[in-house]
Amino acid sequence: MSQLQIRQDDLTGRKVANLLQEHLENIKKITPPESIHALDLQALRSPDIIFWTAWEDDELLGCGALKELDSRSGEVKSMRTAKVHRRKGVASKILEHIIAEAEQRSYERLNIAFIS
Repeated sequence: MSQLQIRQDDLTGRKVANLLQEHLENIKKITPPESIHALDLQALRSPDIIFWTAWEDDELLGCGALKELDSRSGEVKSMRTAKVHRRKGVASKILEHIIAEAEQRSYERLNIAFIS
């Protein structure tokens, strides 16, 4: 098995769209409507958002995004691990990648909201 690779993604692939759809459906099931802040595909294509996917060969393992709030802060968005790859450290690797990008941008604050 090859090593996990994190790539910037243009959100055009079917596998990515399916994973994000699963993410949105799950959020809607477990979150009150007034508390839903998850972004759909179109919103994730905003110029102030960078979206990454994690892959092993051609298998999508998970995703995550960084939204710039202002020049000093950002927000983690759309963190999701494919069901069959949960508890393998995929989300940790994606989050480490997002944090590294925030540090490179010299952000002083990085927001994240967790839903279990």
